[in-house]
Amino acid sequence: MESPNRCAWVPLDKPDYVAYHDDEWGIPVHDDRLLFEMLILEGAQAGLSWYTILRRRDGYRAAFRNFDPAKVARMTDAQLERVLATGNVIRNRLKVFATRVNARVFLAIQKEFGSFDAYVWRFVGGKPQRRRPRTMKDVPASTPESDALSKDLKKRGMSFVGSTIIYAYMQATGLVDDHSAGCFKARS
Repeated sequence: MESPNRCAWVPLDKPDYVAYHDDEWGIPVHDDRLLFEMLILEGAQAGLSWYTILRRRDGYRAAFRNFDPAKVARMTDAQLERVLATGNVIRNRLKVFATRVNARVFLAIQKEFGSFDAYVWRFVGGKPQRRRPRTMKDVPASTPESDALSKDLKKRGMSFVGSTIIYAYMQATGLVDDHSAGCFKARS
């Protein structure tokens, strides 16, 4: 059976990457736990390939309490040091310790807006922005919306939330649907 057309960035020889594209990427997320998970993973990816993070996703889930932001916010320095020493994560001290800070800011946003979902979807007017890039060159690194979300998150105290990281986050969580014009996942 012939494989369907997918976005050009999907390596067909990596089944876990194919599954990520087919089952997650670009699908609107409204679950706060998953929104937190993807925010942390996208920040961890800074300077690395997404596949590097995808292969360690289970390690991140184990290290960071299945991305329960309340539990991550209470992690001690000693617990974060153990993550650095023994966790199957990228062992970058700034990124690991930023996870706890970002969890605390995430909780404050939930309290202010009722949910992180309510907060983050405001930046796209409550519905996914759909684009149909023809080539990888047609996909921007950032947009005015990712700039605004990044700026607001930074103002609130988050780290590893630059506009390029946030644009990737918006793609991953379906705030933006950038499936290419020829991809079977492209919707009108």
